[in-house]
Amino acid sequence: MVANSARTINFRERAPIVARQLIGAILLVDGVGGIIVETEAYDQSEPASHGFIGPTLRNAPLFGPPGRAYVYLSYGIHWCLNFVCREVGHGAGVLIRALEPTRGIPEMIRRRNQTRLGILCAGPGRLGQALAITPALNGKRIDSRPFRLVPAQTKPKLVRGARIGISKALEHPWRFGLSGSPFLSHPFR
Repeated sequence: MVANSARTINFRERAPIVARQLIGAILLVDGVGGIIVETEAYDQSEPASHGFIGPTLRNAPLFGPPGRAYVYLSYGIHWCLNFVCREVGHGAGVLIRALEPTRGIPEMIRRRNQTRLGILCAGPGRLGQALAITPALNGKRIDSRPFRLVPAQTKPKLVRGARIGISKALEHPWRFGLSGSPFLSHPFR
């Protein structure tokens, strides 16, 4: 559990709850990052989840303790960051889809060779590159270095909708975003 005086993020909750709790939180990796503005929830019970097929060598951290990172390679080129939730043995997690850059912006610009702040961390692949996400972070605790996660100080206004880039379990509106944010990967309908 990550807490401050205003709010907490309880990684033992179901993925959609954790995904909502993460909106507005500050995420830093080695001091670089910003405000989480978009997440997607995935649960072992639904076929869009990496956990649906059960534990494998690739997805093993997803079945580990809550509050850990699950890093995977998407489309053979993008390292994506997820936070494990629920309990040991249940494959559930939250994909961090986008954040508003606030700290280490020059470093993110250098890593991405991109100067437009609005798209610097808009999308899980861009975010992964901007934060230097690598397989070395897979299974690491997110309440210790190199991670720093600070819950939102106030309750943010959320929007929700369909997850992006999946063809299964479309009935789950488990994509969450910060209402009005110009840093989202895709607009909400």
